[in-house]
Amino acid sequence: MRNYELEFKNRVEFIKNMLEKTKATGIVFGNSGGKDSALVGILCKAACENTVGIIMPCCSQRNFGEDMDDGKELSQQFNIETRVVDLTDVKNKELGVLENVTTITDAASANIAPRLRMITLYTIAASENRIVAGTGNRSEAYMGYFTKWGDGAYDFNPIADLTATEVFEFLRYLNAPSSIIEKAPSAGLFEGQTDEKEMGVTYKAIDKYITEGKGEPEDVETINRYHLRNLHKRKMPEVYACFEEDLK
Repeated sequence: MRNYELEFKNRVEFIKNMLEKTKATGIVFGNSGGKDSALVGILCKAACENTVGIIMPCCSQRNFGEDMDDGKELSQQFNIETRVVDLTDVKNKELGVLENVTTITDAASANIAPRLRMITLYTIAASENRIVAGTGNRSEAYMGYFTKWGDGAYDFNPIADLTATEVFEFLRYLNAPSSIIEKAPSAGLFEGQTDEKEMGVTYKAIDKYITEGKGEPEDVETINRYHLRNLHKRKMPEVYACFEEDLK
């Protein structure tokens, strides 16, 4: 287990350095009510008083229920400014426009919400001289379990090296709300959705494979399939480089 007292100190210092480097005067992050966003919010608030968490429900009943409740509980316990932006109408209007020109798949529709949240965070950041904090962990990144140009877009990420298991441990150390610590990880993209059910493998198995290179054959097969299929999410786009020195 990591020394979370030292981890907290080092990550707070990292965030302070990011603010100094960018000359930003504040931080904004998506407060989803989940574990990752909770940890990021706590770290950012410790580093910067001018930290705001944006709760962005979008269509899903869970977004308006337990997710919002947990996000508000986090903000109250750690004194984090919180704003609510309901993106339901925006998504529905987007779907209405696109349905006139294409047949929208379920996956494409589900990914609209994370991209609308990205637009929301960056609009607030640009308007208030803030930087956007990412909330993805190492396990999600390895699996490619995030939306390209959605929750995968940010200015910095203070927890990207932590597995899902370590995020859980860190939150326990920080005495975060138990409702957040104990809830099943979910992107909240549709009713009844959980990360592990959608991926077909547990975070415990993913983390064991990442850290030890071991796992049950069926788990390893699933993990490797996700990792390779989503490689494009972890790479910058391919570009034709006539003058390579310009891209360095």
